[in-house]
Amino acid sequence: MTDEKENIHFELTDELIEKVELLVAAFQDKELNELLNDFHYADIAEILDELNLEDSVYVIKLLDSETTSDILTELDEDTREKILENLSAKEIAEEIEELDTDDAADLIAELPEKRQAEVMSRIEDEEHREEISELLNYEDNTAGSLMAKELVKVYETWTVAGCLRRIRGQAKEVTRVHSIYVVDKEEQLIGRLSLKDLIVAKSEQKIAEIAKDSVDYVHVQDDVEDVAKVMAKYDLEAIPVVDDNQSLVGRITIDDIVDVLKEEAEKDYQLAAGITLDVEAGDSIIELTRARLPWLFLGLIGGVGAFLIMEGFQDTFERYAVLFFFTPLIAAMAGNVGVQSSAIIVQGLANDDVKGSINSRLIKEMLLAALNGTILAIFLFLFVWATKGELITAIAISSSLIAVIIVAGLIGTFVPLFLDKRGIDPAIATGPFITTSNDIFGILIYFWIAKLILNI
Repeated sequence: MTDEKENIHFELTDELIEKVELLVAAFQDKELNELLNDFHYADIAEILDELNLEDSVYVIKLLDSETTSDILTELDEDTREKILENLSAKEIAEEIEELDTDDAADLIAELPEKRQAEVMSRIEDEEHREEISELLNYEDNTAGSLMAKELVKVYETWTVAGCLRRIRGQAKEVTRVHSIYVVDKEEQLIGRLSLKDLIVAKSEQKIAEIAKDSVDYVHVQDDVEDVAKVMAKYDLEAIPVVDDNQSLVGRITIDDIVDVLKEEAEKDYQLAAGITLDVEAGDSIIELTRARLPWLFLGLIGGVGAFLIMEGFQDTFERYAVLFFFTPLIAAMAGNVGVQSSAIIVQGLANDDVKGSINSRLIKEMLLAALNGTILAIFLFLFVWATKGELITAIAISSSLIAVIIVAGLIGTFVPLFLDKRGIDPAIATGPFITTSNDIFGILIYFWIAKLILNI
């Protein structure tokens, strides 16, 4: 039945939302159950995100906990927070009982501290409660905070026949069995098994004889971004997690990593747009202002700086007014080149593709910028010469463009590399920071070189 649900094509329509609202309003519980039973829990979550709070809570309380626990993990954070506020500690605990430990810990972590204690005390499964408490103790954005305790573990001394009997019980608690992990008597991770290895082996063989010694793993304190890189590099669906004693303590699955990558992509996108706080479109005006204003203020400072630079070259304007009209072009080219360079470096750092020293990167970017700048400068030279008929002016403007593009490329390359070395998210370098700095440097270089060539 589950497979059939997952294969149904879902489309959220106004008609569907209205139908659910009418069934809720009429207290048609049987019909509502039958309607929602045809949908995957992620689809139901999408429906609830569109309902008002009262109707969403009604549906959550109507459906069984096995379904609603999964629905809660898929809901928009704001919707989930409001629904949880309207559920009792006992009701939340019932949902927690149905979730894997990693999802359960994530959900509880969103609750206020007092509420957390109330919910934890209502969880009847003592082992489940202790495992959730363990996960809550790990720092955010570490492998320990992301992992689940549910896994299939066997001992190297077991026989294949005995192993098969024992893992049946373990597998009941695991949604998907990606690998079977092999440990020694001290619980240290020493290898892994695939289901194929286990099935084709002889019943009397020891696990140690068929286990693969090579097994990729991460430490509980590893950063989640590093975990994502390891799993992407080796194309893993799941990876075991060990502690300081090399003991197997959990596993991280690909669905959790996808969520991490999505969150990081959203954060980097906002940073690139000059938004330093984690905000959403539905947040209050005050929250959105706090997130946006600092970088807008930086842009204002940059504009004032550009004004002061241009004011210092007032005598140049008076003699060669044409230079003024090309100022926006120079500033735009500086900003664009800087953003392009920084974007490539930031992407390379995220994918762990940036190799070699900073100097080699800067030399490569300088040569690239020089080539691009020369090509663009030739076109600009011909345009200025053809429209203004002044050879020396055309040379001054086009030469300045080459220099500006080279410097912008170097800044766009150096800044994210420097930030990364200092442990600062380099994505910040693709936003207003790099644009503003390149605008200022671009205008300064433009007028300085133009003044030098024109001998003003």
